[in-house]
Amino acid sequence: MFRHLCLHHPHPQHIRWIPALANEPLPAYARRLLDQLEPTAEPPILVGLSFGGMVAQEVAKLIPVKKVILLSSLRCGPDLPWYYRLAGALRLHQWLPFGVLRKWQRPLDWAFGAKTEEDRRLLKTIVLETELPFLRWALHQILYWQQPQPNPNYVSIHGDRDKILPLRLHPNTLVVKGGEHLMLLNRAPEVSALLNQWL
Repeated sequence: MFRHLCLHHPHPQHIRWIPALANEPLPAYARRLLDQLEPTAEPPILVGLSFGGMVAQEVAKLIPVKKVILLSSLRCGPDLPWYYRLAGALRLHQWLPFGVLRKWQRPLDWAFGAKTEEDRRLLKTIVLETELPFLRWALHQILYWQQPQPNPNYVSIHGDRDKILPLRLHPNTLVVKGGEHLMLLNRAPEVSALLNQWL
C-alpha cells in the first residue's frame, strides 16, 4: 500500500501484521508488535493506514512517540459512523459470509476507490490473502474500539470522498480533495507531500 509514497525520511521501518490470538484485545496485539520496533535515538513517528492507524494509536500508548500520523483512519471510537456501530450492535461481523463477500470485486473497487487496473489488482490480492479469522478479529476491534478521545499528538490525512471511513473534519485534519480510501496508491504525490511536512 505504501509503494508509491516518496518519503523524506532516512530509515523508515515497516511493521508487519502478525496473526491475532483468539479473542486478543487490541492493546495486547499492539504490545506484541513492539518486538518489531528497532531502537531509535529519539521517539519515532508512527504512520498507520486505516485499521493500522488505530493500531498505531495503541502502540503510542505504550512508548513515547513524536507524532502519530493517521492515513484514512479513525481518531477515536466516536468517529465510527453510526451504521458501523449498528452493525456492531447486531454482531453482523460474526456471521456475514466474508468468504463470499470478498469475491465481489466490483463493489469492493467502488467502495475503496480502486480506479486503475493496478489498484484493483492490489486490492484483490490484499482481500484474498487476508485470512478470514484475522478479518473477523480486525472488524471486531474496529467496531468495539475503546478509545473515547484521540491521541493528543496526532495528525490525520484523509480524503474527502472516502466511502469506507468518511471524512470527519477536525483541527488536525489535512484533506486530500477527491481522495478515497486507496488514495495512497492513486494520489501518492499529494499524500507524500503532506506526510513529508511532518517527517
